[in-house]
Amino acid sequence: MAKANNPRTQRTTLKSLGEHLGLSPSTISFVLNGTPGRSIPELTRERVRKAAAELNYQPSMIARTLRGQSMKTVGIMLPELGEGYHSRVVSGIGDMLMEKEYFHFTVQHRHKKKLIKTYPYLLQARGVEGILAIDTSLSEPLPLPTVLIAGHTNLPDVTNIMLDHALAAKLALGHLYSLGHRKIVLMKGQSFSTDTGLRWDATLAAAKELGLQVDPELFIELTVDSVSPAISYPQVNELLQKHSDFTAILSFNDVSAMGAIRAIHDAGMRVPKDVSVLGFDDIQSSLFHVPSLTTIRQPLQAMGSTAAEALLRKLDGESVPDIIWVEPTLVVRESTGPATRRHRH
Repeated sequence: MAKANNPRTQRTTLKSLGEHLGLSPSTISFVLNGTPGRSIPELTRERVRKAAAELNYQPSMIARTLRGQSMKTVGIMLPELGEGYHSRVVSGIGDMLMEKEYFHFTVQHRHKKKLIKTYPYLLQARGVEGILAIDTSLSEPLPLPTVLIAGHTNLPDVTNIMLDHALAAKLALGHLYSLGHRKIVLMKGQSFSTDTGLRWDATLAAAKELGLQVDPELFIELTVDSVSPAISYPQVNELLQKHSDFTAILSFNDVSAMGAIRAIHDAGMRVPKDVSVLGFDDIQSSLFHVPSLTTIRQPLQAMGSTAAEALLRKLDGESVPDIIWVEPTLVVRESTGPATRRHRH
């Protein structure tokens, strides 16, 4: 015997819902969309709402677009998904969008310029009304209202959520300096990261202000596109074979700090007794790493929720500043300690 069709597994349309109730599709639409100025009896409205729920009616988002109604959908562009910086920011975005009953599409571009250029138009074609971009370098305005997290652009009508990197550098180097460290390895981020240039300039300025001598032989520049601690391990390992007189490493981010700690451990040294290591970001695993990371905390989830709120305000036609600043804080844990006596100057 053939099984009866389950109405909940079949797509219900305005037409089929109208046939079921003996009403026109336009009347159904007026009721479900709350269209004002229509004299439809409350009893009829109740019948429509009840039948829509029973038959699992879902409105066509394409039809909403054609009627000029909001899709309540935004797009998120980011280099990649994974544990760490990007996922914490997306978590903050997601919480805010959930609260405001917005849906989102997420695309990753791996810093490929062609994808960064084409994705906004592909998202727009799918009904996205605004763009949130994380660590994404833009060279031209997007076709939709846009908010960047760590984007650092001066494009018109684009809002930037920006960390105070000058303060971050002062906190980081100031902490190491106060512990007696004078020979400090400075780690520069990958060229494709939007934070790299600003953070590097801020670090050099903070070093100059403290009177720290910057040794070019104690520079490390990351090149690998990855969220693994392996991004820093080879360079730190190589540096340890050439130099043994540095007492601290200022890492570009927490995962590169973890790679540095592993290289130090493999060289038969200890953190922080022999070398202190300071991270950046304060990702979730930094607290549980051994030793736990001293780091510069970016309020990543707050940055995400702030960006999402700013975009929704833009979509409502409100005025939003070009730059919204957020402040870093120093979190002192186990990976930093006093410079050893033999290294002090």
